[in-house]
Amino acid sequence: MRLVPLHTLFDIKYGNSLELINLEQCSKHCPNSINFISRTEKNNGISAFVLKDEKIMENPANTISVAVGGSVLASFFQTKPYYTGYHILVLSLKKQMSIAESLFYCDCIRLNRYKYNYGRQANKTLGGIMLPAEMPNEFKKITLASIRKSIVLTMVENGIEDE
Repeated sequence: MRLVPLHTLFDIKYGNSLELINLEQCSKHCPNSINFISRTEKNNGISAFVLKDEKIMENPANTISVAVGGSVLASFFQTKPYYTGYHILVLSLKKQMSIAESLFYCDCIRLNRYKYNYGRQANKTLGGIMLPAEMPNEFKKITLASIRKSIVLTMVENGIEDE
C-alpha cells in the first residue's frame, strides 16, 4: 500500500476559531441553527447548536473537521455547514470521494493520535501525516446500509432499544 502525505489528498485550512460563549446557542431544530464543532471526541465533534451569523463564514459541508489540540486528531466527516471553535482544522477534498472514503480517512487520521502525547498539538504537522493513497478494495465493499444493519444487529444482541 502506497502512503502519501495528508496534504496531497486534502486542502487544509483553519476553521473559524470562535468562542462558544460569544455565540447564541439554540436548539438543533431552530430553523437558523448551525452546528458548532469543538475539540470533543463525541457526537461527531458537535458540542452545541448556535444561531447563524451573517458576518461569520460557514465551513462547507462534506469536509472533515480535525481537532489539532485537546482531543488531538478527533476527525469527523461533516455533512452540513458548520462553525468551529479554536484549534480545529478543516480538510477539503482535493478529489471526489464517497462518504465511505471520507470516513475511512477520518479513521486513518485518528490512528496517528499516538504521536501527539504529552500536550503536543498537530496544527503544524497534520499535513505531513502519512495516509494510504487510496482506500483499499476490501473497504470499498462496505456500504452505509451494511454498517447500519450491523449496528442494529449489535443493538438487538445487546438488548439496547432504538430511540
